[in-house]
Parts: sequence; structure tokens; C-alpha cells
Amino acid sequence: MLPGLLQGGLIVGALAYDLLWLPVVRQQPVAVGTKGPALVAAEAFARYLGYAQYVLLPAYCWRVLTDYQRYTRYLHDNFSDTERLRFAGLRQLVLVQVLALVLSQLFTLINWKIGLSDAASWNYFFLRGFLLYWLIAVGLQANYAAATTPLRFDAAPDLPIAPEPTAEGDPAPAAPATPALPETRLPAAELTPELLVWREKLLALMDEEQPWLEPELTLTEVAKRLRITPGLLSKIINSGCGQNFNDFVNAYRVREAQRLLADPRFAHYSLVGVALESGFNSRSTFNRVFKKMVGQAPSESIRPRS
Repeated sequence: MLPGLLQGGLIVGALAYDLLWLPVVRQQPVAVGTKGPALVAAEAFARYLGYAQYVLLPAYCWRVLTDYQRYTRYLHDNFSDTERLRFAGLRQLVLVQVLALVLSQLFTLINWKIGLSDAASWNYFFLRGFLLYWLIAVGLQANYAAATTPLRFDAAPDLPIAPEPTAEGDPAPAAPATPALPETRLPAAELTPELLVWREKLLALMDEEQPWLEPELTLTEVAKRLRITPGLLSKIINSGCGQNFNDFVNAYRVREAQRLLADPRFAHYSLVGVALESGFNSRSTFNRVFKKMVGQAPSESIRPRS
């Protein structure tokens, strides 16, 4: 945007110089049908300024992708349902900009080498117009999604935080009979006593209260129930369970879905019903997470007859 604004500013300034300053103040009118000296110089400089897009646009795309990856990590560390927060249209937006950049470079190179006819130039502008309409469609789609699904960013809990328990003063509760996510737990020897105790408290909470059945469960809400800070809870999940918050919660949901799919009492449930009963917010999220963790789609699971 900045190079374009500079180009426009140069042209406007040159026209003001040639059409106002020279004929009115300096009494040096410009001949009709010719360009003034300021306009000629401005057009030459603006042409070179336009080449800045070949550096700025790739840099901008790289920055957008970097920020998007950082945002994705933030979502996975704080939300159990990221489907409506992922800004899926952003990838299309970057793709359109990259295609526009490549097309512009090809046109400039070919026109410089061999020169293009008016018909060939028309095809180039037609393609650029198509990319522009594509960009508008992506923007409208993203705007509609943002307007119909408000984001939920919870603030840190304003509650008294319980002191970290110690192995001597506050022993950890007994582990549940069916340990949750045993394949993701790190060996106890690799954890500090504080993290080990808090991990057992977290796993007991997940098994007893089953907060993962809430579709929009967040890291802050779980931290409130444990009366600890979200930062400490994130450390417990990352270091004690080897997962981010999103995978940690969805593993419980997938396990519950597997149980329902294998239970004859739920054989009459549709996949949407199983997804909702397991804590998922939509079938698309259920299919994506289930296939990621199990390796197959829910529809491929063998179900008993009702």
C-alpha cells in the first residue's frame, strides 16, 4: 500500500507543479499535448518505486504466515475448540496475493523481453481482475464468519490462587482406576514434585468432573477450577502430559467417542449425535480430530447393531 500511496502522491504533486506552479507563478506554461518536466520525472521515479512490490509483498506474505503460525500455537494452547477461531480464509488470502505477485512478475518480464500486444495485455488484466474478485470473496467470507461467531478470549481469573502443594504437606489424590492418557504422560522421574502433584490433580478433575464435555472449554476455565494460574496449568499440560491444551482435551473426547461407537446402547446414534455427546461442537471438528488421533474417520469405525 505504501508504494502505491507514494506513487499517487508523486503524480499529484507533479501535476500541481506543471499545471499551477509553472504557468501561474513562474509564467512558464506547458505546451498543450506534452507532459511537463515534473510529470516526466515523477513517472520515471514512480516506475522504479513500483518495483518495491516485488520485495515488500513476499516480505508481507512471510510475516502473515509467521503471525498465523504463532496465532495457531496460541489457539492450541488455550482453546479446546479452534474451528471458528482459525481464520481459515487467511491461507486463501495469502495464496491470492502470491499468485498476483507471480503473475505481475511474469507479465513485466515478458513485456520487457518481447513486448506484448494489446490483446495479450488484456488477458493479463483479465486475470488480475479475476484474482481481485477472488480476494473480495475471501474477505466477505471471513467477515461473515467473524460477525456470526464472536470470539471468546477469557481474561485471567481474578481469584485467590491456591499455593502449590508439596509432596509432604498436601499429598496428591489417588490416581484414578483408569488413568487418562497414559501414553502421553512423561515418566514421574522427569517431573518436579510440584508438577507431578498438580498433574494428578488435573487428571482427577478431568476424570471426575469431565469438563471436556463442554464444547468451548478453555484453558482459563480449567485453571479456575483448579484455582491456579493459566500459565501454571499450561506448563503442567505441556511438561507433564507432553501435549498442548487442545490435544489434551480432545484426546478425552475422542476416547469417549470410541466408547460410544463401540457401545450397543448407542448404536442408533448418528455420528453427529456421538460427536455432541463426546463434547465436540460440530461434525467437521469431530471428523478432523478423530482422524488425526485415531488414523481413520469415525465413519470407518465398526459399530454394533442396535
